[in-house]
Amino acid sequence: MERYLLNEQIVPKEKALIHLEDRGYHFGDGIYEVVRVYHGQPFALVDHLTRFKNSAKKLDIPIPFEMEKLEALIRQLIEANSVNQGTVYFQLTRGISPRNHLYNRTEVPVLTGYARPHPTNNHSVDSVDVWLTDDIRWLRCDIKSINLLGNVLAKREASDHNCHEALLHRDGTVTEGSSSNLFLVSNDTLYTHPATNLILNGITRQLVMKLANQLDLSVIEEPFPKEVLKEADEAFITSTTMEVMPIRTIQGAEQATFNIGPVTKKLQQAFNEEITRQCHTATKQ
Repeated sequence: MERYLLNEQIVPKEKALIHLEDRGYHFGDGIYEVVRVYHGQPFALVDHLTRFKNSAKKLDIPIPFEMEKLEALIRQLIEANSVNQGTVYFQLTRGISPRNHLYNRTEVPVLTGYARPHPTNNHSVDSVDVWLTDDIRWLRCDIKSINLLGNVLAKREASDHNCHEALLHRDGTVTEGSSSNLFLVSNDTLYTHPATNLILNGITRQLVMKLANQLDLSVIEEPFPKEVLKEADEAFITSTTMEVMPIRTIQGAEQATFNIGPVTKKLQQAFNEEITRQCHTATKQ
């Protein structure tokens, strides 16, 4: 039986009910995280919880318990659903109140979540096509809000053009993917948009940058125009579920074709080694 997280309890699916007047339902007034599970262990969980806490602070949503408590609940959820390779999703909304744009700071936040199997990636064959389109999202993309309509519409547009992911540009400046961060590689140097309010500072993005430094690869965080996409030697996107994913083609507002290059392969290998270090080793302790 599938088990869900509801506030501070692990409950059967049929008991994980959301009130009609939850502000998450009315306004997308909440935050979330997605954590990858390898060998039954949550990967980079502390980093995800730190971002979760920061997102809550930016939206003035109080977290009703310590992060240690949330970490314990997430681990219980993984165990209750016997997830060995998968993902954990958890979200916190501002709470239940009659529909009103103005919140009162008296609402009691509502925590929900689930853990589900998810296949591991096979990078020996995987690469993706992406569709470059306008970034129509709000100006606080640094907050991992559950209000994702701009991302959803971009993803739909990409899929309608037989592409796996949407790549976004704001007035010609490339920002990120609809559910990923973008890296270009040129002359063994990585280029990515800086972690401003215009992108979500992905946990995988941050880890890849650390791994790049360990491999003596330079990383430059600066905005770049969409016209430079076709000049890159390699390109890849990063996310919790896609890990380090090579881009095969860029279509749409610009056109480009790439091979899976040596820098991308090095980072994939380093990323897999980090998974082993954090998760596979933990199962043997």
